[in-house]
Amino acid sequence: MRLVLQLLVVAAVAMAGSAAVQAANWNMPLTLGFGVATGVLLILAYAWIVRRTERRAVDEVAPRAAVSGLGRGLLLGVALFAAVIVNIAFLDGYHVIGRGSVSGAVALFGFAVAAAVTEELLFRGVLFRIFEDWAGTWVALVASAALFGLSHAFNPHATVWSTLAVAVEAGGMLGAAYAATRTLWVPIGLHLGWNFAEGGIFGTDVSGTDGPDGLLRATLSGPAPLTGGGFGPELSLYAVAAGVLATLVFLGLAHRRGRILPRRGRRPAQANATLSR
Repeated sequence: MRLVLQLLVVAAVAMAGSAAVQAANWNMPLTLGFGVATGVLLILAYAWIVRRTERRAVDEVAPRAAVSGLGRGLLLGVALFAAVIVNIAFLDGYHVIGRGSVSGAVALFGFAVAAAVTEELLFRGVLFRIFEDWAGTWVALVASAALFGLSHAFNPHATVWSTLAVAVEAGGMLGAAYAATRTLWVPIGLHLGWNFAEGGIFGTDVSGTDGPDGLLRATLSGPAPLTGGGFGPELSLYAVAAGVLATLVFLGLAHRRGRILPRRGRRPAQANATLSR
């Protein structure tokens, strides 16, 4: 029941926010304002419904950790995607053709805020966390990553490979980031940094969808395994490699910190406290 209630509340706020962001039609101040407002309202709604259904402090979105968690995640997301673009450019697959638009980049940032907060609360805050409580970290990681990939299966230019790639590189990485840190701020920042770098900085499509020009106007050329084709660089083998590497690093941290949890029946009583740390 708590799974259903939490999904319903977060999804309802997300749908209203998405409608507002889309109605802004890439107008810079409106898209930025609606996007940030959607993110804030989603965090408040999530904290409210979790507190009501689980009767606990919602430590995973504690305000005291917001600045550091978002900052670390944002920097890592930008750095990871920049590494992907550098590798594609090294093989002559990425070409800057001119300066883009600052207003377009700002609008894309607002859009990315709403998308990152929505998806992290749904897939890591609700699905991963509750699956983990029932069946342990490994099942939660695989199940939430698979559902995250499937949620992108109907994007423009999506294929079976793109669905698998998104599940592995993003679903796995973001779930592992939550497992290692036990805060949603890091995966939110990581997701936001990756998406904003993709569209807002380097001017490429994000998961098959386009938008206004970011800071750079660029083109991709070459074989799809290198550039990602019409779906964008997230389909590139370089993006998959970056996501898998980050996933392994986060899982290593989670293991060292004792945050890989078995299923509930095999879990020592004191391990349950790990879920909220």
